[in-house]
Amino acid sequence: MSVNPGCNIIAVVGGKGGVGKSVFSANLALTILRELRQQTLLVDLDANSCGDQNVILGMRPPKGVNDLCQSTVAMTEDNLKSFISKHSSGLSFLPAVTSPDQTLDASGDLFKKQLYSISQFYKNIVVDLGNELGDLQLSILDHCTVVLVVTSPEVLVLNQTRKAIGQLARFSIPANMIHVVVNKATRATISPQAIMNSLKKSVIGVIPQDEVSAYGALQRAVPFVLTQPNSALTKSYTEITRKLTGGLLQKLKSISRPKREQKIESGDLPPDMQASRDDGLDAETLLKLQIHSQLIKEMDLKKDLTNTKGDKNKERELRNKTQQVISNLVDRFAKGVSREERAKIIKQVLDESLGLGPLEELLADKKVSEIMVNGAKQIYAERGGKLTLTSVSFTSNVHLKNVIERIVTPLGRRIDEKTPYVDARLADGSRVNAVIEPLAIDGPSLTIRKFPEETITIDHLVSKFGTMTTSMAEFLKICVEQHLNIIISGGTGSGKTTLLNVMSSFIQANERIITVEDAAELQLKQEHVVRLETRPANMEGTGEVTIRDLIKNSLRMRPDRVVVGECRDGAALDMLSAMNTGHDGSMTTVHANNPREAVARLETLCLMSGMDLPVKSIRDQIGGAVNLIIQIGRLSDGSRKVKSITEVVGVQGETVTLQEIFRFKEEGFDKNRKIVGQFQAMGLIPTFIEKFEKRGIKIPRSLFTTSSSATPNLASKPGSNLTKPSKMRRPTAINPKLRVKKKVSGGDS
Repeated sequence: MSVNPGCNIIAVVGGKGGVGKSVFSANLALTILRELRQQTLLVDLDANSCGDQNVILGMRPPKGVNDLCQSTVAMTEDNLKSFISKHSSGLSFLPAVTSPDQTLDASGDLFKKQLYSISQFYKNIVVDLGNELGDLQLSILDHCTVVLVVTSPEVLVLNQTRKAIGQLARFSIPANMIHVVVNKATRATISPQAIMNSLKKSVIGVIPQDEVSAYGALQRAVPFVLTQPNSALTKSYTEITRKLTGGLLQKLKSISRPKREQKIESGDLPPDMQASRDDGLDAETLLKLQIHSQLIKEMDLKKDLTNTKGDKNKERELRNKTQQVISNLVDRFAKGVSREERAKIIKQVLDESLGLGPLEELLADKKVSEIMVNGAKQIYAERGGKLTLTSVSFTSNVHLKNVIERIVTPLGRRIDEKTPYVDARLADGSRVNAVIEPLAIDGPSLTIRKFPEETITIDHLVSKFGTMTTSMAEFLKICVEQHLNIIISGGTGSGKTTLLNVMSSFIQANERIITVEDAAELQLKQEHVVRLETRPANMEGTGEVTIRDLIKNSLRMRPDRVVVGECRDGAALDMLSAMNTGHDGSMTTVHANNPREAVARLETLCLMSGMDLPVKSIRDQIGGAVNLIIQIGRLSDGSRKVKSITEVVGVQGETVTLQEIFRFKEEGFDKNRKIVGQFQAMGLIPTFIEKFEKRGIKIPRSLFTTSSSATPNLASKPGSNLTKPSKMRRPTAINPKLRVKKKVSGGDS
């Protein structure tokens, strides 16, 4: 929703505090009203306003901007009168605050909606924006016709004004929309021409210094343009008004209207971009390439990015500086484009210069959980478990490869013909995998699994996502607290790492935890955590540090628990050894489709260790080390469920014996094609329950029976966060041999 195209919005910004911006805004609005005899509105949007405009105009308005933004009534002309006050001169006025003890605290989005209604009833709106530009002030800058920057002829003020103009450029305000007004000018001060050369902006008006008239007007609370119409002071305002309304405003308003696509001639492009033109790229893409090419000539971005070294303040300064340079380049090369196109070009060139180019838009989208790039022109995104082809694309495969290098280089990793694939992570923890030519035949491939902004907890898995039931969650919490060794099994993208993160949160704060990962993703909140990450080989092919190396080293670091992000090779044998040598409560993940396949997968991985071990020995290791296998999966509707919680009972003969405790049973689809199902207890009681009971951890046996329609809450010893049920059935002894027979008859998962 835009403002009325017939309304001129004149924004007034102060180059520095004390330059007379508020006095200028009020007198300019009154001069426009007097000269044009058109409906004119003065709006005070100064973030630090104490009701200055109220004093200047000699008014006591009952309502202000805060009241207008809180109104939910449709803004008709009659309704508007209750918010906008009328000056005796006929000028309409909307104050920031109604008294000095109030604070302007209005939403920019809400004010923008009201601005649409207001603009229908006025031909001219003068807005006092103050010196600090926040969301509320930017809501006006998005729709203004011209920006007048008020300054005074003093060296220190001019420095601040230059900074303010640079800030406006970063907010995508076209250069020719910004004009300077020199206030308090005398013959002894800096000349308007020198100011114009210093600021590189046209000076639309010079207001002479007349402290007597200005001070007297404030004392009488009557603006001087009303009481001294023939003074030099008033005549300077008349001259500014006539310049604005003599064609300048109409000329500037055309900037907001899209024009025909600008044709870029071959001579306008640098030699290294001629090939891009020959590839059939559209004019907009060529324009962005041209601006980016010139940006590289004017700034050493590679050096600047290296110098920031993760310093947030330096990164912000570099981004502001780069945005200002890009804005100036757009003004030079992109003449005739609309303001919307101009802002779009600035953002895209900035993203490509300092960010990840077209991927920035997808990374900012909270609904996107995974991004898959299949070459420069094919980018897919996963939203709610569903893959869709996006409209964004890279300029070329070279552009895509440059973005990949920008991701991996700060992490000390490399990707080239010798090492054409790499695992890495973004600054927010998101996992990245990249493959380039010659392995990727159709162009570089990039996969980003986004790290969620909100930390996912067990409550999210239970209540929000329906991944498991409350009783299952409490059962797993006790299992972690009681140091069971746990394997989380699942396919790609099933949520293994997320579940491992959640399970790790149950570990007591006084335990020492060592995490081992290829690319660090785990975000443990405990204080005593040591995070280890693998390292690839260097250019000479040496210096590689594998997960196996880190697991072996972690055992010398006196860990209470070892948490491995994923076992995918011979490191599985070292992980099992750690579990079997006093590091109970360790956890890891494997890729498998069900618990039985998870055991087989562990066997295969152990055989990859290079040690000539008999299969029977490996199975004994698995049976003695692993206590629980949690199978998680992504269903066809995109939802993720804990499909099975299975105990590893031990080894009988040549077989690792499993018994399933809980499972998720699918029952069909609802009208929205969402999978319908229920979590079930399998009627088998874990063997470790008796060990828990000896420690004072009581778990009702009814939890594991198939007949109970609602699984009860669990209770633990004092100090646990779990809720204790009002009635607890007395535990009965279970014959371990009987339990195994029940498992055998029930079949494996």
